[in-house]
Amino acid sequence: QVQLVESGGGLVQAGGSLRLSCAASGRTFSNYAMGWFRQAPGKERDFVATVSQSGRTTYYADSVKGRFTISRDNAKNSVYLQMNSLKPEDTAVYYCAANQGTTNRYPSQYDYWGQGTQVTVSS
Repeated sequence: QVQLVESGGGLVQAGGSLRLSCAASGRTFSNYAMGWFRQAPGKERDFVATVSQSGRTTYYADSVKGRFTISRDNAKNSVYLQMNSLKPEDTAVYYCAANQGTTNRYPSQYDYWGQGTQVTVSS
C-alpha cells in the first residue's frame, strides 16, 4: 500500500501561482511513476502531468504545458506541481497518484490515489 496526501491548494487570482505537494508513505516511493490529475465539478478526471521514477522524464497535458512543472524528490518521498499563470479554467480538485509501471496519462493505470486538494482560480 502507498498512502498519498496532497497539500498546497487554495484560492488564487488569475495569473497567480500555487505549488502543490504530495507526500507518500508506505512502499518504496522511488518504485512508482507519479501523476497529477484534476477533476472539475461535473467533469471527468483529467490528466495534468506525470513524472518517471527517476524524475528525468515528464509529460504534460497540452492545456498546462509551459505553465505547470512536475517534479519529485525521492529522498523526501514527495512529488510537486508548480502551477504558474493560473487561469479560471484550472479550477478543480487536484489529485496525485502512484503507478508501478511507466509514466502515462490514463487514470485507470494508477494504483494509488490521494484525497485531493481544491484549487480555485478567480477571474
